[in-house]
Amino acid sequence: MIHNWDDKEDKEIEAIQLIDKAENLADRNKGEEAINFYEKAAQIYLDLGSYIKLDELYIRIAQIISQFKNNIQAVYRLKSIIRKTEELKLYEVSAKLLLQLGNVSYRMRDWETAGESWQKASEYLHEVDPEEYNSLSSVLLLKAGQSFERSRIKKDLGKRLILKAVMKLKKFDELYETAEKRALYLISAGELEAAAKKFNDIATYFKSALEDLRDIIDEEESTDTMLNARARVIHFVAEYQTFSALCLRASENRDFNDKIKELGMDSISRFKESIALLKTYLFPKSPEFDHEVILRVTFDTMLMAIIQQMLGIHQINSIEYLLEGVKENKALIKQLKKSPYFKITERIERLGIREGFEDLLKVNLGHFESIKNTLISYFK
Repeated sequence: MIHNWDDKEDKEIEAIQLIDKAENLADRNKGEEAINFYEKAAQIYLDLGSYIKLDELYIRIAQIISQFKNNIQAVYRLKSIIRKTEELKLYEVSAKLLLQLGNVSYRMRDWETAGESWQKASEYLHEVDPEEYNSLSSVLLLKAGQSFERSRIKKDLGKRLILKAVMKLKKFDELYETAEKRALYLISAGELEAAAKKFNDIATYFKSALEDLRDIIDEEESTDTMLNARARVIHFVAEYQTFSALCLRASENRDFNDKIKELGMDSISRFKESIALLKTYLFPKSPEFDHEVILRVTFDTMLMAIIQQMLGIHQINSIEYLLEGVKENKALIKQLKKSPYFKITERIERLGIREGFEDLLKVNLGHFESIKNTLISYFK
């Protein structure tokens, strides 16, 4: 750090001269040479402790790098500068540089680097100012998810980030986690009516997100992303409503019969929509079907069968609805039938819900795994 005032003034003049040289070189399309002068100026401002100027300089460097015709060279230079800003803990600057790195990597079809860059940029902006950067941070998380979805090795992470981005944009990501933990505790404590209310509150959060989904995702540019995200959000609305209805049913309070029916019928309608969307997503994917989507579509089918059993109705045969329109796709049918949820649904459709309890205890129910024994015990 430079303390002498005269030395500071001289150094500032030197930095300005370096920037002028850099600008002249940039105007003559000599980007690499321009960056060398910018970096020398940046080092002076670093020694002076002038971080505002550093911010401006690094963003200018990123702009020049993004115009490089050689994308590999651009990536190398950006990564080098990002390491410097991270060491200095200039996280806002790092985020802006990572955004550029994501853009360049995406152009190169390097989906993993693009996704990692945008995800990290999102995290840095959230750390700097969660309120001011909530929207940009959410969009970057969405972009990261969409990029990861194109990657074979990080496809599942991509799906999770898309959902997280939707929740973050609607500002209920942390609220959702807190509400679910509370609901699970209430079930274990035997407070079923209170647990039902919590589950229904969570369903309401997702309903709100569903209304704004088209404003968040460009459907024309990302058809698969929209199909997948919409199916996932609809699934969560129906799933949490189902658990709300199951809690009310387990309470054995007949005053809730109308509410149970309302929640159950709405959930059946939403499960049908989710299954239809996932089939649209799955059908063109032969022969490499996404195993996670297979599990999701059969899980929704199973819950649709369970909710009908609970209501004492048989509005629709869940298995027949799942297989409708895909019976010619032998490879898909084979994969669907391998799912443990498909087998449980078949048993429930044939023998009833109580006959399916033992099988339910043997399979994983995702984020409800920890309380399934408690909830099932209320129906035995």
